[in-house]
Amino acid sequence: MKTLGTHFHEHRVRYRECDPMGVVYHTHYLDFFEAARTEALRETGISYRSIEEAGVFMPVIDLSVNYKRPAHYDDLLVIECRGFLSDSAVKVRFDYTVRRKDEKTVLADGPVPLCFLDRHRKRPVSAPDFVIKSMARGSHA
Repeated sequence: MKTLGTHFHEHRVRYRECDPMGVVYHTHYLDFFEAARTEALRETGISYRSIEEAGVFMPVIDLSVNYKRPAHYDDLLVIECRGFLSDSAVKVRFDYTVRRKDEKTVLADGPVPLCFLDRHRKRPVSAPDFVIKSMARGSHA
């Protein structure tokens, strides 16, 4: 696996993301992960739109979230996103860690693997060359 680097995304918890107890509702972590992933790719010069224009989709093939501590309304969260491209370049995995800004305590974490899928044949394919090159430039390994 090739390391794609580590990226950080900040998110202020909105009232609508909380349950009646003022705790972030569990499914919103998936939105936080997706926003962090989208911005991590953007930092390497890749947009989902450019991947789709190349005839490739990136579906999530699995996910797991480990909830450790609650996040609350108005918390400023930092979502750490680390990417790993498989040697075959057919899969990419992003690992996430969510903390409050300026705190070390982990609130949630988890991996989300995706694959590259030919949009017409609906079959796995290697990532487009521009994606592999951009991800390599974003690598810290």
